[in-house]
Amino acid sequence: MNDTDIKISIRNLYKIFGNDPDTALQLVKDGMSKTELLEKHNQVLGLNDINVDVRAGKTTVIMGLSGSGKSTLIRHLNRLIEPTAGEVLVAGENILQYNEKQLRDLRQHEMSMVFQKFALLPHRTVLQNAGLAPFIDGQKERKYADEARKWLDRVGLQGQSEQYPHQLSGGMQQRVGIARALTSNSDIMLMDEAFSALDPLIRTDMQNLLNELQAELQKTVVFITHDLDEALKLADHLVILKDGFVVQQGEPQHILLNPADPYIEDFVSDINRARVLRVRSVMVKTPNASGEQAGEIDHNDTLESVIAKSEGDTALCYRVMKNGTPVGELDMRKLVRALVPSEQSDDPESARLSG
Repeated sequence: MNDTDIKISIRNLYKIFGNDPDTALQLVKDGMSKTELLEKHNQVLGLNDINVDVRAGKTTVIMGLSGSGKSTLIRHLNRLIEPTAGEVLVAGENILQYNEKQLRDLRQHEMSMVFQKFALLPHRTVLQNAGLAPFIDGQKERKYADEARKWLDRVGLQGQSEQYPHQLSGGMQQRVGIARALTSNSDIMLMDEAFSALDPLIRTDMQNLLNELQAELQKTVVFITHDLDEALKLADHLVILKDGFVVQQGEPQHILLNPADPYIEDFVSDINRARVLRVRSVMVKTPNASGEQAGEIDHNDTLESVIAKSEGDTALCYRVMKNGTPVGELDMRKLVRALVPSEQSDDPESARLSG
């Protein structure tokens, strides 16, 4: 990965909540656990030596159970929370050195945030909510209206501009939140449990919408969730937290096939692997077919779709294509083996705690 590919770089980031964080920081660096720190010193370890690179134009999903530190982490990226130690580099600049004016500029122009609770202003119309960033910049409604309306239309809210938030469903309100982030024209979108308050069907629609927008716009998205299915659906890069530290990070397919420790194994054990795993993760890479082929499949097809295509015949083998070019082959017997969760991988690359 080139440095130019990295939009946000988080380096050795610690956060300790309490009245003596500096003393607690040294205890943590000396090996004290989160539980012991709380019991003996009444200090809460929020983040423990976080190192994550967020690639430009990709979706990085940070996930973990309640208390893992994921929401604390995302609030460091725009300095809503100040760290105890470490660096947050945005486009190569350490934002922890920013003054108030630089911070305001960062939050208004470089980063937008979509919240779980929508955070719409009730006295402003849908159009005015979508145009909040240019309004704060001093623009009149007539100047930003076309841009805001364009993004409202894009997220499926045609004709809703003059409504007020209370007149919209939860899913529609969250669409306004996404339109607001897009109208701000920021390169980076921070999304903190953005879909978790929505009903399952609406949540699926919003996930599909985000993937569609990403394919088109290639924003740098940092998405927080506690839901592994959602994480696997959205992530280009997945970071799994536990007790404030990174247990494993990497390409989601790789994590699913190579869990680094028993905690990750438990996390992925109940996943419908056929629906999540892609052909590219289990195929044999070769430009030349080794034998009789039952047909062609795409490298990004799910294993579920290949099973349906094969009608469950494990004797078949398929040629794998990418953009019209042969890139590998997939034996159905190898596919079936991939559906069975394996023991912890011995691959040292997959076993590195911080990817």
